[in-house]
Amino acid sequence: MTRTMIVSLMAALMLAAPATAGARALLIDGSTSVFPLMNQLASAYHKATRQPTPKVGQGTSDAGVNDVNAGRVDIGDVSRDPITTPGGDPKGLTFTKIARDGVCMITNPKNPIGNLNQQAVQAIFTGNVREWSEVPGSKMSGVIDLVDRIASSGTQDAFQNIFLGPTLKISPSAAAEETNGLVQNKVHVDEHAIGFVSFAFTSGVNAVGYQGIPCTLRNAKSGQYQGVRNFWMVTKGIPKGAAKKFIEWVTSSKNATARKIISSEWIPVH
Repeated sequence: MTRTMIVSLMAALMLAAPATAGARALLIDGSTSVFPLMNQLASAYHKATRQPTPKVGQGTSDAGVNDVNAGRVDIGDVSRDPITTPGGDPKGLTFTKIARDGVCMITNPKNPIGNLNQQAVQAIFTGNVREWSEVPGSKMSGVIDLVDRIASSGTQDAFQNIFLGPTLKISPSAAAEETNGLVQNKVHVDEHAIGFVSFAFTSGVNAVGYQGIPCTLRNAKSGQYQGVRNFWMVTKGIPKGAAKKFIEWVTSSKNATARKIISSEWIPVH
């Protein structure tokens, strides 16, 4: 009788246990631009579904692509468009667009440049203009300290495509930083610096307008500000299992929670 009671109790406990007991948390990494958004989505997903909170890391967009292709993570976060040319992204990956984001040029608060046109941006970042005295609206004199991102960065890829075009390249003399946060900090402490970051990293620095339009979320949502790129979640093959459930939760047009998070600092696409 005692054995029967123990077996019955164990069965009851198993039935009462959460459906997610023993489930593995999704592993996600990649773009530092996508990281703030993905962290919020991961936390909200857990609260809404009681699924394990996805573990979100950060590095670069190329790291996200390579890690998901190698099976080290379930989802890669990427802040540049797929590269389909020879030597580009591995075949067999699925890119799912989740949001759009602005790329802002930034200067130190003591050099609050209000606006740069395309010609000025290209001259500065290619190194053809090296002195702040040659830049309209600058409060500084002396040498311009260019701050770039490393080559595997999706933000660098987006900046070059949007602001410089297919043929121009950022000057090799620029200091290359690994993350948006490092660029933000570099410009914050260096009065002569100029760089570029995602919308979410403009606190404490001066966001520079482009082509007469201030770099703001409102202007990006309206389509006036042109420095906008896509955010992607990348899987190896068609999303399936837990990764599919999370991606569908993020992209569902009926999901007010995800849509509210995305709208707070980014541009919804669903």
